[in-house]
Amino acid sequence: MVRHAVRVHFGDPNIDDSLVRNYFDKLIQVPIRVPPLGTQDVRAYMMLLFIDAAEFTAQQKDDLRKKICEQLACTWQGKRVDRSFVAGLIKDCPPALLGRLDTADRLAPLMTTASQIAGNPRLIKRFLNTLSIRMSIARTQGVSVDEAVLAKLLLFERCARDSIYTELISAVNGDNEGKPHFLKPLEDKAALGESSEDAPPGWNDPFVREWLALPPLLSDMDLRAAVYVSRDHMPIIAPSDQMSAEAAKLLTALLLMTQSSPTIESGLSKLSKRENGLIMERLLAKARQVQEWGVPPILYACLAVANVDSDQAGRLAAFLAELPCQQLTASLVPLIGRYTWGEPVLERWAKNGTTPGPVKKAIENLAKGAK
Repeated sequence: MVRHAVRVHFGDPNIDDSLVRNYFDKLIQVPIRVPPLGTQDVRAYMMLLFIDAAEFTAQQKDDLRKKICEQLACTWQGKRVDRSFVAGLIKDCPPALLGRLDTADRLAPLMTTASQIAGNPRLIKRFLNTLSIRMSIARTQGVSVDEAVLAKLLLFERCARDSIYTELISAVNGDNEGKPHFLKPLEDKAALGESSEDAPPGWNDPFVREWLALPPLLSDMDLRAAVYVSRDHMPIIAPSDQMSAEAAKLLTALLLMTQSSPTIESGLSKLSKRENGLIMERLLAKARQVQEWGVPPILYACLAVANVDSDQAGRLAAFLAELPCQQLTASLVPLIGRYTWGEPVLERWAKNGTTPGPVKKAIENLAKGAK
């Protein structure tokens, strides 16, 4: 900024660099340059941030900081600040912190070399803050997300080209199981340190090849949950799924529902079958993130669409019938039992050997009441 101000002061943006440097040297006689952070520095910084967020006393945190800094000062002798060293300083290290130390261990080399971060402490802190926020969103909404997977995706979002990040998210959204299968040959080549001649444009960039080889490998992982909590950058609705303004408005309202709403159902009844189908698809994508099926709010949204479109009622019935029965609770039974399409669903649950006893009892009581 000072160099730029000198050019502005003299009224010549193309002024000779030597003149600017000489002016700068008159102001500052003792230059102190902050050296760029290396991989060991970045790893230590990330681990200290994770320790600071853990449930240690202020004294414990300060003791750990001193020991890590002492080790860091000796890295020129071949000593390392890594997961095993830091974990060894902490008696009975909490499993959650161990996982975060492992994440720091793996990410540090790329955080150092990626030009968009280049070991900048401010950008590293921002990266970890974003990761923390997304994990909090996942916990609040009951979504199970592997923090290592989320961190790897976040690094790609930050450092890769926008076009190939979009390709990755589109592949996840377009696959029935949320798996980016196209990554498999690219990951295999990257693991061998080779480039892929058949790789799409951008996927042979040096950063991308390093990222592909970074554990965990993603080609055979369901990434829908990770994409869901990262949707501030990329919407879940793909460009081919464009809805009318009214349909989009109703989808937003449905996602906020906590009970049935005749007003919303009235609006849905005026939409085309295609748009109701698109809405149900988005609702079921969110419903797949639910881990325990009492009466989650998303179910009221699905029921609203099912009440105005028999085709969508069939889709909802098929979805509920395939739920892992271990996730069911008895409170779900009376609600599903109100609907004709729900009878085969309850029968399927009743016959499944993994269905919890209270759920089977609720189905049995409902059947007795109907008689």
